[in-house]
Amino acid sequence: MSKSISQEQVYSVLRKCMDPEIPVNIVDLGLIYGVNVNESNDVDIEMTMTTRGCPLHDTLVSDVKRYIGKIDGVGNINVSIVWDPPWNIEKMEPSVREKLGFGRPKLRFQVDYEKYQPMMKGRKVTQEDGSLILENDKEQKFMVNQAIVDFWNSCDGTKTITQLADHFSSKLGLPRQQVEQEVVQLVQQLLESELLRPQQ
Repeated sequence: MSKSISQEQVYSVLRKCMDPEIPVNIVDLGLIYGVNVNESNDVDIEMTMTTRGCPLHDTLVSDVKRYIGKIDGVGNINVSIVWDPPWNIEKMEPSVREKLGFGRPKLRFQVDYEKYQPMMKGRKVTQEDGSLILENDKEQKFMVNQAIVDFWNSCDGTKTITQLADHFSSKLGLPRQQVEQEVVQLVQQLLESELLRPQQ
């Protein structure tokens, strides 16, 4: 008989799973509302998203299942997305919230959508377990997923934020305004992580 899986084991692997919009793991971000493990080691997860229209919704659910699936002896994995109570930045770990600059009136980087052309810096590292890391020039490492890497790769210094938003809006088939908001947020976080060159 396989040994029982604990909630702590599940939380531990979920801390390796990054939100696509903000380079922070989904536990510290406050997206996990509940973890239940039954006698057969089936795992039920209740989680939410930062925004209802999150274009990377499916990516995150498959990441969660992939990480939990690596636990030895795990049974069925069920992920339920819930919207009540709605997520807000108060659900984040306070230390993470402070580090990301949430709650401050202004972010450190103010960017011009029409002029600034994001240019990636640092490098991508694929770890032995297949997880992805972006590392800046100071050798600080940030766990990311393929969606963030794809965005980072698209920041090649030839497109403004407006053009990036146009590109992803067309590619994902999502409303332009919503995509621009998420592109700006991601650019801000990558700048904070020193994974993009600052605006000249």
